[in-house]
Amino acid sequence: MRLASIWLLVLGGATLAFFLTACGSRQAARPAGSLVSVKESDYRIVLHPSRVPAGRVRVTIDNVGPANHELIFVRAVPSGLPMRTDGLTVNEAAITAREVAALEPATPGTVRHLDVDLQKGEYELFCNMAGHYMGGMRAFLTVT
Repeated sequence: MRLASIWLLVLGGATLAFFLTACGSRQAARPAGSLVSVKESDYRIVLHPSRVPAGRVRVTIDNVGPANHELIFVRAVPSGLPMRTDGLTVNEAAITAREVAALEPATPGTVRHLDVDLQKGEYELFCNMAGHYMGGMRAFLTVT
């Protein structure tokens, strides 16, 4: 009986050590680099900060609603992004070479993450749902 109690105590301690080690390893797996917070709401994208150093960047995108929003992340074009013939949305086929990342539409309350490696330059983040881009749903990130 006493041997069984000791064995259970050792097993319990080993289990606790395993879970504590597992929790610590998740924190160590976080990407190094800058953090950018993106808040999407109707006809508005807010970045914080809007300037980061070149390298690894974790972007957290929070759709605060009230509608579904996508996020397209491209290297900025000095002359502006090309528009479709509808005049309301960006011609995505014309910017594929400039695309860094794209997230499909997400419902309000959804939080998503992107890990990207960015070179120096200007980047534009926007929602291309019908009318959102022309309504002002875009923001710029400067990478130094």
